[in-house]
Amino acid sequence: MADAADNHSAVESNVNTPIEKSSELLAAETVDSPADNVTPTRYRLFNRQKTIHEVLGGGMTADVILWRRRVLSIGVLVTATAAWYLFERSGYTFLSLISTILLLLVAILFIWANAASILQRPLPPLPELELSEEIVNKVAASMRVRINDVLAVAHDIALGKDIKLFAKAVIFLWLFSIFGGWFNFLTLVYIGLLVSLTIPALYNKYEDHVDRNAEIAHKQIVKQYRNLDANVLSKIPRGLSKDKKMQ
Repeated sequence: MADAADNHSAVESNVNTPIEKSSELLAAETVDSPADNVTPTRYRLFNRQKTIHEVLGGGMTADVILWRRRVLSIGVLVTATAAWYLFERSGYTFLSLISTILLLLVAILFIWANAASILQRPLPPLPELELSEEIVNKVAASMRVRINDVLAVAHDIALGKDIKLFAKAVIFLWLFSIFGGWFNFLTLVYIGLLVSLTIPALYNKYEDHVDRNAEIAHKQIVKQYRNLDANVLSKIPRGLSKDKKMQ
């Protein structure tokens, strides 16, 4: 009887082993299957991978632009509006106003310092105005990198290496020249500030709706560009090839 029981258990183990292995393999294939794990990527405006807060820097500036610090945002808006109204209505230019303020400041400090020496009072509490070499080097290095990037882009545009970039530059400069003819520089700066304090905040609030419509528009633009590239841009000569230049 013991031998019969052993033989029966051995048969059951041999039968269950392939079933268990097949179930394990099926489970492994289900887990490792890339088709099941791949989720459709969400389209975001400008194909960005970060949130709008991270794109804006993620600091206090981003909080002010997105109205997460309402007191500061309102203060910036009120100050900018008051400054713009002052410049537009008073007839002052930016240079004349800064010169007048500096003139008054220098005159007040000069009178204060001389009166303090005569009356044996302490001098005006002015801090030491000095730039360290480290700060100057950091600013210069950062500006050098940015300027080189701009020059590289300008070089590619001038030589026609990137048709898309060339078209974007032409459209941007054309629109900027149109708006520049309508408004003066101060008004353009003020309008830019208003746009910075409204458009990102509205986009952050209605991001999903805007991204859906932007995806539809992006598909149509890509379709039209492919037609334009196939019919027009691809037929434009891009200059001599390297082999012809060597000859």
